Amino acid sequence: MPRQKSTHVDSPAAVGERLKEARLRVGLSQRQLAFAGCSPAYISRIESGDRIPSLQILRELGKRLGVSEDYLAVGDSAVDRSSGEMNEAEVLLRLNEHANARRLYEDALAGATTDEERADALAGLGQVAFTEGDPRAAIEQLEEAFGVYGAKEADHPAAADTLGRAYAMVGELESAIALFERCLEQVESRGDQLETLRFSVLLGYALIDTGNFGRAEELLGHALAIGKDFSDPIIRARLYWSQSRLHAERNDSETAARYARRALAILELTENTHYTARAHQLLAHIELDRGEPEEALRVLREGWPLLEHTGNPLERAQYRLEEARALAKLGETEDAAALAMQISGVIAGAHPEDAARSYSVLAGVFEDLGDSSRARELYELAAEMLRPRNPSRYLIHIFARLAELAESEGRKDEAFEYLKKAVGMQKAVAERHPSHLDHRL
Repeated sequence: MPRQKSTHVDSPAAVGERLKEARLRVGLSQRQLAFAGCSPAYISRIESGDRIPSLQILRELGKRLGVSEDYLAVGDSAVDRSSGEMNEAEVLLRLNEHANARRLYEDALAGATTDEERADALAGLGQVAFTEGDPRAAIEQLEEAFGVYGAKEADHPAAADTLGRAYAMVGELESAIALFERCLEQVESRGDQLETLRFSVLLGYALIDTGNFGRAEELLGHALAIGKDFSDPIIRARLYWSQSRLHAERNDSETAARYARRALAILELTENTHYTARAHQLLAHIELDRGEPEEALRVLREGWPLLEHTGNPLERAQYRLEEARALAKLGETEDAAALAMQISGVIAGAHPEDAARSYSVLAGVFEDLGDSSRARELYELAAEMLRPRNPSRYLIHIFARLAELAESEGRKDEAFEYLKKAVGMQKAVAERHPSHLDHRL
């Protein structure tokens, strides 16, 4: 069968040769170069000359390899970007060698001679900060990068993705939603389905965190429909993951577990250990909500080796929080308490929003252990950390739990005060996000 004609590449074989040469030059395997919508198998077919990638795919491949889409498409070396420090830094970041990546990005920033070089270095430093668990520093550097770029955020999708996630991580959900809304509008206007999928899912996550389930369900359903045209396993896993999160938040644990298992089954066929570990964590959380602590513990222990050497300290602590929950529910009180205390030391050094959410989960562990005094102390600490910030559904939960603890200990007046705070917080959240009205204490 004759190979299809193309107007945007000079020759499929030449494209394949240039891609392979550029990939080998920066030391990436086909799997390391792959991304959502462009699997290792597809890269192999491009390099063998059996597939003609779209300009969108060439553009993303070029960004990852430090060359332009024009260089990959037609060999135009005049627009070939430097493959020096910035390329090496990106490779190191992908390999979780954060300190070395940071050093190279800092060197690149110091030696930048153009605005774009400076913005790229700042964006790289923001990526490093985020992966190290420092979302505040990531926000500062990424916002500065976008100030220098002076372009639409969706023109730099990876940086926009990270900036929005960082906003969400520190509780600035309005900022995350606004950013993802703009990016989604931009990519839809140019017909970029791959990026439409990305920003639909990211916006859906942020909306779930605000309790806006109706809009999130609409977006994620649309993303699921688009995703049927993509065979990439990471895309499919993310879509199933998003559906699992949505149903979990709507208290439909059976459906949530079904989607979580689909995501995990797909990810286990890939070599993306970080995503696979996170899928284990999500499934275990759902199993605990379903009252299946033994299954949750099995899932967690199966996934732990995948995260032990790749996650940052806070990610590892949050993963093991689920293990402490499972142990407490299984009556293994000594092990649960020891693990909980170990985790609390890590949480103390986290950013206030992360620490508050983790303290809330940890308080639940001590409730299961029968230590209501320690549980109350942790819930109060979490509330203090979140109260000065935006109203949130996490505070609703915390005040409701404090009310129940006070009620169970016979402190009726205190229970009533906490319940008033919970109701007041629910009203404040509902005023900002009307669809919160379908959320129940």
